[in-house]
Amino acid sequence: MADAAATVDVRAVHHLIAGKPVAGASGRWGEIFNPSVGEVQAKVQLATGGEVDKAIQAAAKAFPSWAATNPQRRARVMFKFKQLVEEHMDELAALLSSEHGKVLADARGDVQRGLEVIEFACGVPHAQKGEYTEGAGPGIDVYSMRQPLGVCAGITPFNFPAMIPMWMFGVAIACGNTFVLKPSERDPSVPLRLGELFLEAGGPDGVLNVVHGDKEAVDAILTHPDVKAVSFVGSSDIAQYIYANGTAHGKRVQAFGGAKNHGVIMPDADMDQVVNDLVGAAFGSAGERCMALPVAVPIGDDTADELIDKLLPAIAGLKIGVSTDPDAHYGPVVNAAHKKRIENYIQMGVDEGAELKVDGRGFKLQGHENGFFIGPTLFDHVTPTMKTYQEEIFGPVLQIVRAKNFEEAAALPSNHQYGNGVAIFTRNGLAAREFAARVNVGMVGINVPIPVPVAYHSFGGWKRSGFGDQNQHGMEGVRFWTKVKTVTQRWPEGLTEDSAFIIPTMK
Repeated sequence: MADAAATVDVRAVHHLIAGKPVAGASGRWGEIFNPSVGEVQAKVQLATGGEVDKAIQAAAKAFPSWAATNPQRRARVMFKFKQLVEEHMDELAALLSSEHGKVLADARGDVQRGLEVIEFACGVPHAQKGEYTEGAGPGIDVYSMRQPLGVCAGITPFNFPAMIPMWMFGVAIACGNTFVLKPSERDPSVPLRLGELFLEAGGPDGVLNVVHGDKEAVDAILTHPDVKAVSFVGSSDIAQYIYANGTAHGKRVQAFGGAKNHGVIMPDADMDQVVNDLVGAAFGSAGERCMALPVAVPIGDDTADELIDKLLPAIAGLKIGVSTDPDAHYGPVVNAAHKKRIENYIQMGVDEGAELKVDGRGFKLQGHENGFFIGPTLFDHVTPTMKTYQEEIFGPVLQIVRAKNFEEAAALPSNHQYGNGVAIFTRNGLAAREFAARVNVGMVGINVPIPVPVAYHSFGGWKRSGFGDQNQHGMEGVRFWTKVKTVTQRWPEGLTEDSAFIIPTMK
């Protein structure tokens, strides 16, 4: 992030604190690129710890009133917010595409998947209900209630600037918490716009605050005594840092990291469908998805050879274009540094001895030669010892790791350091059932290449893909953003002499 960005005559992205736009005063700026042309289009000021504190104080001030608002009224705000996001879908998708680079159809999907969690959050009166037992003991009833935690925070990545913020703040706020959102400084405009729409929907000032920043802002959130819970999505190293530091400061933390999702291809799979699914899952959104499918595991050389024979023409038919091109399958990656990182991984794969079948380096889009584009890349004969297999590339690179049999194929995702998602392609129900039961991965797709659960289930990976005990959204999300209080009550007609000294039991 360059201080020189402050001198660029471009749009400035502000913070949103206590319902008001705040320009910020740190003097440090981040550059927001248009990835399709490779030029700075906006600047964002990076918050100081003091500015983060102001957002947290605003959330703390708003909390008592919002927590006391009954769930049905909170749900009405979420219903109105959902309506406004739908009305502004085209605006949000265009803004998202311009800063991230994903094509408009993918950008709309980003917004829509976030909205589905908002839809779930609209049902908070039911989701937040407790339990009741009549007659748990002589004249004793027991009931529980789910209550909000207080000020909560979300730290979100660049690759889903609409979906993941809504995954976090939608459920947290519906449950009665107030929220401080620290989105990625690479594409911060959509999260800010969501904050503005929440205010328009009737959300009280301070319930949802948006502050932009880098590590200074993150550390201010992690160490602030008024923040009760933190949700994070990003790289695994940072996720581990967030989890360790947040929990060390007494916070509830869920931190989701990187991925290396595998697609196991049985010999009986519908290969045409497999190829169609692989091309979309590996190269869609330029591979910048934690649920992308960058590793194909065909079982047997005949399966692998057939897969490659069908993949090559499918890859050749992909169209890479600017984010606004309705015919483009995917657009540029987010910035020049990330483009260089992906290209370095491709060269590393060559150096490690993998067979480069399709090389996406050097791709230039006519008229947009400075854009951050990378063509689709395909490797064959990748082995588990290669660093390019062990690490997340996060780009339009598909690797083929050949397996001799089912046992070897199932072991690959189970033994990998990441455990976000996995898929199996087969017509054999027994094999699919066995695979789903045994594989050491958090989310499994059976003939589904990107097994992101629907909003009323929950999202979360295992191993270095997820730190913490509870997942995103669904009832897991409700449990993460609330605490349980259990009440044991009795309304006796009279007391015995020693009754006050007896622990209530069922005896």
